[in-house]
Amino acid sequence: MITGCNLFTPEEQQLNNPETELLELIDQWHQDAALANLEAYIGAMSDSAVFIGTDATERWTTSEFYTFCKPHFDAGKTWEFHPVQRFVYISEDGNTAWFDELLDTKLGLCRGSGVLQKYDGSWKIEQYVLSPTIPNDRISGIVADKRIADSVQIEILTERDK
Repeated sequence: MITGCNLFTPEEQQLNNPETELLELIDQWHQDAALANLEAYIGAMSDSAVFIGTDATERWTTSEFYTFCKPHFDAGKTWEFHPVQRFVYISEDGNTAWFDELLDTKLGLCRGSGVLQKYDGSWKIEQYVLSPTIPNDRISGIVADKRIADSVQIEILTERDK
C-alpha cells in the first residue's frame, strides 16, 4: 500500500485549491473597485446577484448596482476594502461557497459577507452584504442616534408593502 503519494507539487496544489481560487476572486473584486475597473467588478457578479450596502435603502440587483457604481467609477471616486480576516466555506458538492470577512475601509472596520455560485466552472458572486461593525459598548448610543431615521424607513417600507 502506498501512502503519502502526491501527484502535485505544493505550488500546483495551491493552484488547484478551490479555496485559493475563491480568495483570489474576492481579492481581485475588491481591487477592481479600488482601481475603478467597473466591467471587471460587475463582471465578477452573476446577472441575478444582489449587493446590500450599509444604508437601509441600499439593496441593488446587479444591473441596479452597475447604475449606482458607474458615476463613482467614472469619476475615480470608488472604495478600497482591505481584508483583515476572512473565512471561506465550500459546499460538499463544490458548487456553492460563502464567506465572511472583516475589512479596513474608509468607514473603519466593516464586515462583508457573501455567497458565490459556480457556473460552467467559474465562480460568480451571488450576494454581498457590507455592514459597519459597532462595538457592543457603543451600540445603545448609535441605536438612539438612528431611531428617527429608522422609524421613517420602516414607515416607508410598511406603506410600500401594503
